[in-house]
This record gives sequence, C-alpha cells and structure tokens, in this order.
Amino acid sequence: MLNVITFTIPGQPIAKGRARSFIRNGHVAHYTPEKTARYENLVRLAAQQAMGGEAPVECAVALIVHAFLPIPASWSLKKQQAAAIGEITPTKRPDLDNIIKAIKDGANGVTWKDDSQVIDVRASKRYGTPRVEVEVRIS
Repeated sequence: MLNVITFTIPGQPIAKGRARSFIRNGHVAHYTPEKTARYENLVRLAAQQAMGGEAPVECAVALIVHAFLPIPASWSLKKQQAAAIGEITPTKRPDLDNIIKAIKDGANGVTWKDDSQVIDVRASKRYGTPRVEVEVRIS
C-alpha cells in the first residue's frame, strides 16, 4: 500500500468548466465542456501511471496541489524575472478552486474511490513552467 502518491500533469492548468445544459426532445440534458473533459482525461492518465496498477485507496486522503501558470510573454523582462522568482503571483484566471475540482474529478476512481475521501486540501498557484504537481497523502 502506498503512503504518498505523486504525479504531475504537464501543460497549462485548466479550471473545471461549468456543466452545460440543453433541452433535447423535451428533456433536460447535461454535458461537460470538451476542454474540461480533455483535461480530466489527462489528469486520469497521470494518476493511473502514478498508481502503477494499484487499486484506488478507500480511506481518507489529503490533497496537495501546486499549479504553475505560464509567465506572460508580453511582460517586460524585469517583470518576467520577478514572476519567475515568486515576487509576482498570478491573480487572474484560472481560479485555483476550479483547478482543484478538475484534479479531484480526474483522479476520481483512479487514485481514490470517491473524491469525498479528500479531507484536507492545500493548494497554491504560481508562475513557472506550466504544469500541476499533485501529492496525495494517505491517512
């Protein structure tokens, strides 16, 4: 049994998009936006690789998420350097809580049986090489 599971999702962090609704044949139907579905599949793949064939854990887990956003190329070199060393932090979209939602939903059924098992979350959003680093601590 693993005590800590770590994995990295490469590329730009994507926030979970709001589910969309529409009416088909007089019934309301819902769908997840394509961008969100693709990102959650990327999370699922990274989580599966980290699990190495192990079954999803069934106990409480703590989730640590570090999201790294790209430094805007339009910024001055001085401002880019300040962002690279952490003097400037991202305060624009995507929202950190929606990044966490995408990670939790993508890892659901792979790392843990259900995301209700997540009892503690620590997260940060910084500038750097675009990626999300995930650590799951098993209680």
